[in-house]
Amino acid sequence: MGAQIALDGRRVLITGGGQGVGRGLALTFAAAGAEVLVNDLRAERAQVVVDEIEEHGGSAGAVPFDVTDYDAVSAAVATAGPVDILINNAGNAGAEGFAYRGRFSESDPADWESFLRVNLYGVLHCTRAVLPAMVDNAWGRIVTIVSDAGRTGDPGGAVYGAAKAGAAGLTRSVALENGRYGITANNISLGTMRTPLTEALWAEHGDSPQAKAILQNYAIRRPGVPDDVTHLALVLASEHGSWITGQTICANGGYSLAL
Repeated sequence: MGAQIALDGRRVLITGGGQGVGRGLALTFAAAGAEVLVNDLRAERAQVVVDEIEEHGGSAGAVPFDVTDYDAVSAAVATAGPVDILINNAGNAGAEGFAYRGRFSESDPADWESFLRVNLYGVLHCTRAVLPAMVDNAWGRIVTIVSDAGRTGDPGGAVYGAAKAGAAGLTRSVALENGRYGITANNISLGTMRTPLTEALWAEHGDSPQAKAILQNYAIRRPGVPDDVTHLALVLASEHGSWITGQTICANGGYSLAL
């Protein structure tokens, strides 16, 4: 007897849902019957995903806001209405573009901001905004997309790793505080993904020297793609994941291993 995941009647907010992994999450959750609130910094990008979902018979709406602005997050969530499932997917360096990468000892505090604001404060803002309604409803799911940089360290990306580790720590605390209300909170830790932001790296089908150097560290010698993440998130967000909380589950092609 096969297990089927259905999220009919559930509302999911996916941050950074306009492209890459976020788009894949939005399409997968819509296919499972959830109403998908697609967030992106760029309204037009979110709307493209909404249109794609609706063309396939799903239910979706665009909710553009900047995750680094708590007032904007709170206002958007208040307008959108209660959220049953939050997927904290928005990440990287945010609106300012890719930030400094180099030795931490040579970095300047001004270089840290774009990593911290999106990868840590963005998760803090969105989680804080949705939690009260989840507590009132005695049900909720929070899934935060983190990175192996926060688990194993990232030479040249210390602040990025610190921000992701901080987001993972927040998840564990939220899980402990809110399990009594029927709320679970978990992390999915990713390795190197193939997304629009990294497409240039894989344009030669992984044959470039840089791509080969990266994949040398993976048991499965390819970058991740959205489908490697989306169905795991779906399980965690469903009743099938109701006894899994406070965990960091890796989807990383064997980049790092853990018990």
